[in-house]
Amino acid sequence: MAKTSEKYELMYIINPNLSEEETAAVVEKFKGLVEQNGTLDEMEEMGKRKLAYEINYISEGYYVLVKFTSAPDFPAELDRVLGITDGVMRSLITLRAE
Repeated sequence: MAKTSEKYELMYIINPNLSEEETAAVVEKFKGLVEQNGTLDEMEEMGKRKLAYEINYISEGYYVLVKFTSAPDFPAELDRVLGITDGVMRSLITLRAE
């Protein structure tokens, strides 16, 4: 039998030059998207941290970690939306070990 849902982890980095309101809006957008398409298990705003390497001359980023459960087809759509959202510098969705 095929699994109907999988556990995932999303880590994304928001441009630190956004205002607090803009940052909060991005976080809220993806929180809502996850809740509409699955179950939000855990979310942690890790705040501003130094990047391992500069991205477009920016050395810091605002890190957000989201753990969620969803159907296996949702992460691809989530990844697509992350990729076209202004302010999101990097994102990675991985399968969580059970």
